[in-house]
Amino acid sequence: MISIQELLRDMVELKASDLHIKVPTGPVFRIDGSLIQTEKCKSVIPEDVEKVFDEIANETQQDLFSREHELDFAYGIPGVARFRVNVQRQRGTLSMVFRLIPFNVPSIDELGMPQILKELMAKPRGLIVVTGPTGSGKSTTLAAMVNHLNNTSRSSVITIEDPIEYMYKDNMCVISQRELGADTSSFDSALKHALRHDPDVIVVGEMRDLETISTAIAAAETGHLVLGTLHTIDAPQTVDRMIDMFPPQQHQQIRLQFSQILVAVVAQTLLPRASGKGRVGAYEIMLASTAVTNLIREGKTFELPTMMQMSKSMGMQILDQDLAYLVKRGIVTREEAMLKTSHGERLAKLIEMHL
Repeated sequence: MISIQELLRDMVELKASDLHIKVPTGPVFRIDGSLIQTEKCKSVIPEDVEKVFDEIANETQQDLFSREHELDFAYGIPGVARFRVNVQRQRGTLSMVFRLIPFNVPSIDELGMPQILKELMAKPRGLIVVTGPTGSGKSTTLAAMVNHLNNTSRSSVITIEDPIEYMYKDNMCVISQRELGADTSSFDSALKHALRHDPDVIVVGEMRDLETISTAIAAAETGHLVLGTLHTIDAPQTVDRMIDMFPPQQHQQIRLQFSQILVAVVAQTLLPRASGKGRVGAYEIMLASTAVTNLIREGKTFELPTMMQMSKSMGMQILDQDLAYLVKRGIVTREEAMLKTSHGERLAKLIEMHL
C-alpha cells in the first residue's frame, strides 16, 4: 500500500527532483539525475496508483483526465512543498510523475546562474527565450529571473503556466499567475487577453504552437518584455525552430520580425557535480547584438556559434565554453560534460585550451 504523503515527504528530505509511480515497479526517486528505487515499497498494483490519483486530484481534474487520458496539475502539502504532477495511461494503467517545486523561489545568485540574466530582466521590451531539454531547469530559471525583477523593479507581471509551479509574493512587482485549464483555455488565448491587463512583463510557460509563438512575437513588438520556453538544445536551433513553425512563404518576414524583437536566447542543461552532491547548470547565452541579428535576418544561423564564441566580452558563450569551464574547475567530470555536448571534438579542444 502506498502512502503518497509519506513518499512526498521522503522526496523532499532526499532532495529528489522527481518521483515515479507506475505498475508494477515500486516508487522510484530521481536524485541528482539518477533513478533510485525506494526500499519502502517494492511493487505496486493498479489499485494503488488509482487510489493515489483519487486522493490528490479533485473532481474537475479527474473528469478532465477521463476525457483526455493525460493530465498536468499542481499539488501541495502545507509546510512541505509543492509538486507538479503529470498523469498518463500506459498499458491500461495509470503512470504518475511528481516534480518537486520548493516553496521558496530561488535567486539567480543562489543557483549560480550567469549574472547577465539580471541585466536581461532590466530590458524594457523584447523576447527572451529559455530553452533546453525536459528536466533541464527551465522553469526554475524563469522563476529566478522573475524573482529578481520582483526585487528590483516596479512592474506588472502576468505569468501563464501549465500548471502554476512557483508561487510568487508581490514585492516591488504586481504578479498575476494564470493556470491553463483553471484560469484560461490556452496559452494563445491567455496571451491575447494579457495584453489588455496592463502588463509590463509576460511569462509564457511554454511556446508550444504557432499561435502562441506568433502572439508572443506580437506582444514583444508592442512594447512588452516577453519570456518563454522551448524544448531545443541550443540557441541556433531555437531560432530555426521558431521560424520553421511558420509557413515557408512567411520565413523571411518572421526572420526580420524576430531579429528586431529578440533580446536573448538562454540554453541550458544540468549535470551531476563531480562531488556526487547535487547538480549544476551549464548555460549557452546568445544576445541580440548587431552581428547576431544580421545573421538571423540573412538566414545564416549556422554561423551563430562562431559569432557567440567570439563575443565572450559581451556576455555571450556557447554551451561548450561553459562545460569546459566547469571541467577545468573540477565541478563536473570530463565524462559527464562529454555526454551533454553535441560537438565532442570542439569541447575536447576547449578543455585542452583551459587546461
